[in-house]
Amino acid sequence: MSKPMDKDFEQQNFFGLGAENSAFAQYFDGVSYLNPLTKPGESDVFLANVTFEPGCRNSWHIQHASKGSGQILICIAGKGWYQEEGHPARPLQPGDVVVIPAHVKHWHGAQKDN
Repeated sequence: MSKPMDKDFEQQNFFGLGAENSAFAQYFDGVSYLNPLTKPGESDVFLANVTFEPGCRNSWHIQHASKGSGQILICIAGKGWYQEEGHPARPLQPGDVVVIPAHVKHWHGAQKDN
């Protein structure tokens, strides 16, 4: 198991790497890590820090929510990509926030060298 252990990245990724995201590996092209920040069912919002190794991205997917947004991405470390179906991919850097409406097909992941 390789881990993104660049010192600058480690300092920025203050929520921590977590464990290899093997339970959801089938939905990723590459290796990711999952560090849950809340327990499922603890609140209306599940929060987790997901770390992508360089070049890792998840499959096209849709969050089905009955109310509110489908997903909120907060880039805290490294550089990544976000793309909604029918739109060009956009780069992400620390501090970027993406509010993804429910029922919008999208993917997100790490840039190939970051």
